[in-house]
Amino acid sequence: MNDRSVPTYHNLINGEWVPAASGELFENRNPANSDDLIGRFAKSSRVDAERAIAAAARAYEHWRLVPAPKRADILYRAAQLLVERKERLARDMTREMGKVLEEARGDVQEAIDMAYFMAGEGRRQHGQTAPSELRDKFAMSIRQPIGVCGIITPWNFPMAIPSWKILPALICGDTVVLKPATLTPLSAWNFVTVLEEAGLPPGVLNLVTGGGADVGNALLESPVVSVVSFTGSTEVGRTVSTAAAPTFKKVHLEMGGKNIIVVMDDADLELAVDGCVWGGFGTTGQRCTAASRVAVHRRVYRDFVDRYVGRVRTLTVGDGLDPSVQMGPSVSRGQLETVMHYVGVGKAEGATLAAGGHALDKGAYAKGFFHEPTVFTDVHPQMRIAQEEIFGPVVSVIPFESFDEAVAIANGVEYGLSASIYTRDINLAFRAMRDLHTGLFYVNAPTIGAEIHLPFGGTKNTGNGHREAGEAALDVFSEWKSIYVDFSGRLQRAQIDTE
Repeated sequence: MNDRSVPTYHNLINGEWVPAASGELFENRNPANSDDLIGRFAKSSRVDAERAIAAAARAYEHWRLVPAPKRADILYRAAQLLVERKERLARDMTREMGKVLEEARGDVQEAIDMAYFMAGEGRRQHGQTAPSELRDKFAMSIRQPIGVCGIITPWNFPMAIPSWKILPALICGDTVVLKPATLTPLSAWNFVTVLEEAGLPPGVLNLVTGGGADVGNALLESPVVSVVSFTGSTEVGRTVSTAAAPTFKKVHLEMGGKNIIVVMDDADLELAVDGCVWGGFGTTGQRCTAASRVAVHRRVYRDFVDRYVGRVRTLTVGDGLDPSVQMGPSVSRGQLETVMHYVGVGKAEGATLAAGGHALDKGAYAKGFFHEPTVFTDVHPQMRIAQEEIFGPVVSVIPFESFDEAVAIANGVEYGLSASIYTRDINLAFRAMRDLHTGLFYVNAPTIGAEIHLPFGGTKNTGNGHREAGEAALDVFSEWKSIYVDFSGRLQRAQIDTE
């Protein structure tokens, strides 16, 4: 590509596209082909972040007073624009992130679904009315916006996850500063552009690209920012929580996962294999909900492993824009090196390498960050490859003897995002629903595939108790106000004047 034809993308601050104050840029390259320079983006600093925060604070004074149904009209128009541009946006996403095009279309579709859903919430931000304990007194509660929201998003769902956070914030009447991942800034830029074209007033949504140490820390430390919503690793999430604590911000964290599929001895094995392949290697295993553990009853263990490993070995790896490809690259060299490191760990721990295990770096793979889909079998549940999040195409298969042992294995990690069971026994299915300590649970389906109208989030070190998506997302970006209207014309003292 001719250097002059490489586009440059700026920050959006107060309704204007402006370069970073320093004038510096960083490159965005295709992980399937590092020669493909997608664009150059503003390498922002704390100065840029503070300008965006100030713009959001000014815009908040107007935006909070716009009726929620009118805010919803803008979100609805944005959904329509996303529908019209879905294919182009998906291709941009595959090019910068690497996931196969079909999955990128699904990522954009999640943003479409969320836009339509949150537009509906513009007319459904219901409170409560309740009878007062006193005569001639009315009691009710309402949602109110909080203020400026700092949104920090990851690279694996570069449009869906920003939509999960930005759209509920906007419909609640908050204003936003978005810092997207530096590996996937184009999809965030595309999403913000759509919302701007849909009619958001200047300053309501601001985009600042750059590193976490510069832009992210400014959002965490600013006394003007009232809410921080972060999706990423548990390690970074802990840092986010600590940095935001001195200013008593509301902090929403969505972090790691070490998700499991339990395959009982009565399971439909072909269906279970389908689910484990998709759950483990969809998005190259780069999902917080990826099924990186599979626990299989010993009665069907060998049969399952033979079928599963056979299927994994047939997966086609390559550029996600190629319709024949089933699994794309890791998002970066660093992520690929993490995968390679954990393959070494699994070998050293004594697990059986049943499929894959090697980086792909020859021929068509030479300029990308590719790795074979990899399966370890005969894994002990306490091995590191069965305990630590790898975020890549590596799955550990663990044998078990009983349902109770499977539950102990499933719950025996620090995370609690998603889990699944394959069984024909309805009683076991309901026991698993109750006993597996996760925020998401599936029966006869893999651990991925959450829908936007139900709460999304996890337990233990996966999150800090909040949920996104569905109506639950409104609780992150709004506050409750209880209101009492006394029309008695006299002083009434609650809990005292009860007669």
